[in-house]
Amino acid sequence: METIFNSLIKAFYLIVTLDKSFTEIVVLSFKVSGGALILASLIGLPLGAFMALRNFPLRNTLFAIVNALLGLPPVLVGLLLYLFLSRRGPLGFLSILYTPYAMVIAQSILAFPHICAISASAIRGVNPNLRLLCKTLGATEFQTALTIIREARFGIITAVMAAFGRVISEVGAILIVGGNILGVTRVMTTAIVLETDKGDFELALALGIVLLSVSLVINTLVIKIQSRYVHLSQSERGFFSVR
Repeated sequence: METIFNSLIKAFYLIVTLDKSFTEIVVLSFKVSGGALILASLIGLPLGAFMALRNFPLRNTLFAIVNALLGLPPVLVGLLLYLFLSRRGPLGFLSILYTPYAMVIAQSILAFPHICAISASAIRGVNPNLRLLCKTLGATEFQTALTIIREARFGIITAVMAAFGRVISEVGAILIVGGNILGVTRVMTTAIVLETDKGDFELALALGIVLLSVSLVINTLVIKIQSRYVHLSQSERGFFSVR
């Protein structure tokens, strides 16, 4: 118990004093996860909107595939990406293995299905009468789609935040393709694994506190957004019923 207490004291000291090694790891973690989130959003949001708004052959099959990818094992993603990016792999000429770029790609693959599936579900959940109202008012298909997406904005924000929470705490895939190199590819999760193995619990606990704080903030915001969404949905149902 004394060891845990002393380690916690030293961990808080590292946080308060903004220890250089601690700060570098935290900053790199947010850079990698932020880059992955942007890349996954650029692909996942348009595809999710397209799947929700358009009827096309194999639409249900695509939904099933995206939903299945929600449970994609990170170590499998890391292994496959490693094979592609290794020197003998088809993308070996890029020479990005064991760099933050490979970690961004790995996290993007894991974040993409969350953004795509949840945003598509949010858009499909918009009151169908809104589409009819837009057509009655003479809106084009593009304007109607934008209006529907706007109504689903809280669900879309929730999708992006849920994906960020997913990737910031990821360890398996980025450990395989990043290599956990000090000052280059060492992020919070991989550093915690290494420092625990070394018995250096102070830094591991400090990074764990940051991860826990990030998770707490994200979940709090998601709950607030969902509460706001439910409130607006109830108001919307009242509006359409009045009409």
